[in-house]
Amino acid sequence: MRLKSVIDGLILIALALAPFYLSAYHLSLLGRFLALAIVSLSLVLIWGWGGILSLGQGVFWGLGGYALAMHLKLASLAPGDLPDFMMWSGLDHLPKWWAVFHSPALALTSVVVLPMAAAGALGWLIFHRRVGGVYFALITQALALAFSTLLISQQPYTGGFNGLTDFSTILGYSVNGPNFERGLYWVTVGALTGSFLLCQWLRQTNFGRVLVAIRDGENRVRFLGYNAMAYKTIAFAVGGALAGISGALYMLHVGVISPAMVGVVPSIEMVVAVAVGGRESLTGVILGTLLVNFCKDWISSAMPDLWLFVMGALFVLVVTAMRGGLADLAEFPFRKINLRQSRKTKRHDSVIAVEKEAEASKAG
Repeated sequence: MRLKSVIDGLILIALALAPFYLSAYHLSLLGRFLALAIVSLSLVLIWGWGGILSLGQGVFWGLGGYALAMHLKLASLAPGDLPDFMMWSGLDHLPKWWAVFHSPALALTSVVVLPMAAAGALGWLIFHRRVGGVYFALITQALALAFSTLLISQQPYTGGFNGLTDFSTILGYSVNGPNFERGLYWVTVGALTGSFLLCQWLRQTNFGRVLVAIRDGENRVRFLGYNAMAYKTIAFAVGGALAGISGALYMLHVGVISPAMVGVVPSIEMVVAVAVGGRESLTGVILGTLLVNFCKDWISSAMPDLWLFVMGALFVLVVTAMRGGLADLAEFPFRKINLRQSRKTKRHDSVIAVEKEAEASKAG
């Protein structure tokens, strides 16, 4: 544990000092991918620890991105002006639900609250009916498709297929200033660090222990008196909030948010990156996200038609031969457990621990 903390600290120092040894281009790429790593942490919480496979995390990611982009679009206009796509679509006034995003405080709050509320509401509706497994994954995938289709169809209000772009300022600072990219990078590293510490803390609390036990034996945990639906809904809501923060930061790095970035394919790519890194490891999914996205940038630039095949091959490799992802490879030399102990047997430990806590609580 101490060695892992040292490694995590060294990685953080290397990331914090990146602006001093990377070129502007590679720093921009690293900033984008670190922003994506925050949504990967959300998938560790809901999939790796909660057993809830979401193939529509791009929806909550997009809600955060669009919430901030709407404010930036209005901030770049003179008072009384309309965004260009609204004028092209024949609108003569700003919709009321757009006007509220004039407030920077409301926009920044919406980045977290809007996707959290959407994820919480969706989670409650689905988990209340005890829907899970592959059915939940298909529902979230369909939701991602419906969300991207809705954004495209509502051209006068969302910018349609082109999305929202052409931003100039945020909180009074020019997004084209010489120091903006470096400052945004450090904000991204700070947000990633905060998200990492939040997830790490949650895992160590009773909430995290019960969540993992629900993943490994939901019926047994429910019989102990725990409300599994509430735990899963809260985890999904927190995951939605982290995804929203990720989407807003990524949008700032690239300067655009569009339906193509929130649909089914981006959501699946998020899952693949988490699987490659190791869905139960916070450090692993950060490294997995960086590896997958840097490979995507290099391969899609050199051979554009090859990337989708590589991504599919990566996922098959992880599922069949390397189920713990990069995290398993990194931790292998430091393991003190019996290598013959099966993953299934180890996973029963979480349920047994919760049972002992419940018995101790009753005895006390």
